[in-house]
Amino acid sequence: MAANDYYNQKPLPDATIPPYPGYYSGYPTSSSSSTPAPPYSSQPNLVPGGRPPQGLAPSPFETVFDDHVYPASTHQPTPASSTHRLSHQDTGYHGHTPVSPDDTSYNRPTDDIPLQDHPQRHPSKDAEMQDHVYDAPQAKKSRRGRVRFGELGMLASGRRKIPFVVYFFTIVQVAVFIGEIVKNSMETGSPIMTQPSFNPMIGPSPYILVNMGARFVPCMHNVAGIQNANRTIPWPCPSSKSLDSTLPENQCTLSDLCGFGGVPEPAYNPNTPLTVKPAPNQWFRFIVPIFLHAGLIHIGFNMLLQLTLGRDMEKSIGSIRFFLVYMSAGIFGFVMGGNFAATGIASTGASGSLFGVIALTLLDLLYSWKDRAKPAKDLAFIILDVVISFVLGLLPGLDNFSHIGGFLMGLGLGVCLLHSPNSLRRRIGDDDAPYATERVSGGFAAQGTPPSFLKNPVGFFKGRMPLWWAWWLIRAGALAAVTVVFILLLNNFYVTRATCGWCKYLSCLPVSNWCDIGNLQL
Repeated sequence: MAANDYYNQKPLPDATIPPYPGYYSGYPTSSSSSTPAPPYSSQPNLVPGGRPPQGLAPSPFETVFDDHVYPASTHQPTPASSTHRLSHQDTGYHGHTPVSPDDTSYNRPTDDIPLQDHPQRHPSKDAEMQDHVYDAPQAKKSRRGRVRFGELGMLASGRRKIPFVVYFFTIVQVAVFIGEIVKNSMETGSPIMTQPSFNPMIGPSPYILVNMGARFVPCMHNVAGIQNANRTIPWPCPSSKSLDSTLPENQCTLSDLCGFGGVPEPAYNPNTPLTVKPAPNQWFRFIVPIFLHAGLIHIGFNMLLQLTLGRDMEKSIGSIRFFLVYMSAGIFGFVMGGNFAATGIASTGASGSLFGVIALTLLDLLYSWKDRAKPAKDLAFIILDVVISFVLGLLPGLDNFSHIGGFLMGLGLGVCLLHSPNSLRRRIGDDDAPYATERVSGGFAAQGTPPSFLKNPVGFFKGRMPLWWAWWLIRAGALAAVTVVFILLLNNFYVTRATCGWCKYLSCLPVSNWCDIGNLQL
């Protein structure tokens, strides 16, 4: 018989009921002359001698191999009924005319037909129906060599997110730079500084930058040589285009130059202590300069780095972490520069923030060292990039302390906010946790992941491995270190005012009096 004929066998019903439309067994269908056979009898209505009547072929269901095992149905139930009626296609039988649909005996439900759908035996939930060969754990492939040059290698760093912070900051910084050009054009008649000297960055004058919020120490606290000067000091106006102090454009007050509502005027008395109140205190000049730039070249290089390296980093670690590192590194850099840089420098730019992002890139390299194809090449490229940037910061008039401070804050805060190194995460079983804020929910307990610290502080620390605790101690130490240093620098800027004689060489080269450029000439 055909293969489909065999596998579609059904138990033989009562002889008076046609098993399916078109069936012909060669026997009378009248119930008056025969006794119904048992439901699973393989020899119904035999004539004496145990053989079928002469001239009739044996039923295709009669076979010594018929053990009445029927395969499960592959048909889906219809909305009208969960019981399927056999058709010619179901059985492979194509002979004779179907029974009239008026035959009500055929419509009798038969629960013993295995084509009936049984919802309680869903294959995905029936343990006996599963193929346990595929349940064996599969060995994870090594990540060695998978991270190519220029890629981030932290585990789960491939999550794709929209870098909202980078795009927003870029739009704001470009808009502010356009405002600088417009203001410089309105004050001096030229969109860029050309008098008394040309701005090599192709941008506005430093007086415009001070008036718009650049970090300028005399606008932030009392400065020795200004508060206790023996004469009144004239200050250049934002519209100044000359170095001649006798011109009206150079006869403004410190309040006029600082803007933003002005600052208390210095006493200009040699006997006045630096602790006298009121004093200039435009503290926001540690934050606002992140969005200001000295010229087209300055903002061009910064935005190029921000829209490439910064964008990829934000996609990898998420907007919240990126925002914290970006702003903290920028502020910390300007605080460090306020303590050690020349007092007359109008410091601006997002360079400190971007050096924090470079620090995150270095941590990413170290965390994924074993997963990289050529880690030494990646390290050499990052070191070269950092060295070139620091060397450029030694040029006259530039604030290299903002770069150094931003890089240090990026390292310290990166240890706190980034995931653990890849090798450590594999050992503690946390190698697939993404940098997604939506993961911090209590609904992942069934998957073996801890709940959110904010939602369940106790459960967050419960059941952690010793290596996890050790790394969190390192994180806590890094956070404590950058916090303490930040507080000490702020205290030194406003209260202690300690100076460092050799620190200036971190921001200048001792040639041609470069280290004196930027200091106030009173």
